[in-house]
Amino acid sequence: MRLYIIRHGETEWNTVRRLQGQTDIALNENGRSLAEVTARALQDVSFDLAFTSPLIRAEETARIILGQRETPLIREERIREISFGVLEGRSILPEYHEIDDPEFHFFFDAPDKYHPPAGGESIEELYRRTGDFLEELTRREELRRDTLLVSTHGAASRALLANITGCSLRDFWGPGVPKNCAVSVADWQEEKWTLVMRDKVYY
Repeated sequence: MRLYIIRHGETEWNTVRRLQGQTDIALNENGRSLAEVTARALQDVSFDLAFTSPLIRAEETARIILGQRETPLIREERIREISFGVLEGRSILPEYHEIDDPEFHFFFDAPDKYHPPAGGESIEELYRRTGDFLEELTRREELRRDTLLVSTHGAASRALLANITGCSLRDFWGPGVPKNCAVSVADWQEEKWTLVMRDKVYY
């Protein structure tokens, strides 16, 4: 089994670094353009099945990537983005002064110390639900030889890779937040995951 894990294209909230989380924000024109460039780069990949977060920015990205393919596209709740609770919609840019939690920076700087805001989700919870999704894929014998597209989000994609590589919570972000439409590839062979490519962009 081979997974192509992609972060969605750009949104208007991305441009001002607003916490989107589970708020349903569509792609902007640049986001669609980035997805189209990525689609051309992946046009020769034969996807047998595709999974998308049910949020519109991820689903639209998946549909652009798939193009005219008749690949089944399944909405999957477990690869939805992490929830930021009461902080969703607020910009993390310091000039906006919209984040009043002095420890929120741990989300990016020290994820092992991060505590979610009210109504939010912990990284550990995100790790568990994305891990449960991956575990289900590995149990499905009919997928063993398939190539799958997984269209998701920044933190959710990092949680998928953390499950695949077994990295610690401290190293959750690896080289950083993936860029919009960054593609990672992982193989499931001989009962183990191997990360083949991380965060490639085609623009």
